[in-house]
Amino acid sequence: MKAKLGWGLIGASTIAREWMVDAINAQPDSQVVNIMSSSPVRAQQFAHTHHIARHCTALDEFLADPAIDVVYISTTNELHKEQTLAAAHAGKHVLCEKPLALTLADAKAMDAVCAKAGVVLGANHHLRNAVTHRTLRKLIAEGAIGQPLAARVFHAVYLPPHLQGWRINAPQAGGGVILDITVHDVDTLRFVLDANLESVMAMEAQQGMAQHRLGDAVMGVMRFDNGVLAQF
Repeated sequence: MKAKLGWGLIGASTIAREWMVDAINAQPDSQVVNIMSSSPVRAQQFAHTHHIARHCTALDEFLADPAIDVVYISTTNELHKEQTLAAAHAGKHVLCEKPLALTLADAKAMDAVCAKAGVVLGANHHLRNAVTHRTLRKLIAEGAIGQPLAARVFHAVYLPPHLQGWRINAPQAGGGVILDITVHDVDTLRFVLDANLESVMAMEAQQGMAQHRLGDAVMGVMRFDNGVLAQF
């Protein structure tokens, strides 16, 4: 049995640089061993900065690395499906940034292929790890605060310039507020309430930041299968 799981990073992204690479390496049984980026300069710089043994620009070369057991995908959203399927076929476990895909059908296909390949597929909904959310989930499950009837989420954020780019100007990459922000809110409610969605009604708007018909604001109501109504 290997002493450590070898992790490969697909995408030299901001989240990989600021949060994930150090978090992975901090685990006693894990080590980042390879980084892939479409930019050779970014791949080389990332590897040098974070003391990663190998770097490359080609997905096939990356997935052929026997030292990689798990891949972490943090590329733009439209690439998640293709890269996840390739990793599964190569026998690598996958931790993919949210959203898994641009459509429900694609997300289900990713899940099915990973299951058939016998590899784990996880979505990096990191807000599940917040102590406040985990405590709230526990209190609700224990009945300590009664039975929830309604919930409200207010999530407003100004994206700093270095995080804007494709998130506000590239529809083909899966930009926009829903796939960037609202998915966090929905998943957090699912986690806290331990319930799933039955229906949703929402309206999206473009109010100054986004371009090319992408929405940068959304409001709506969700109904969960335990009867809870939630505003967002």
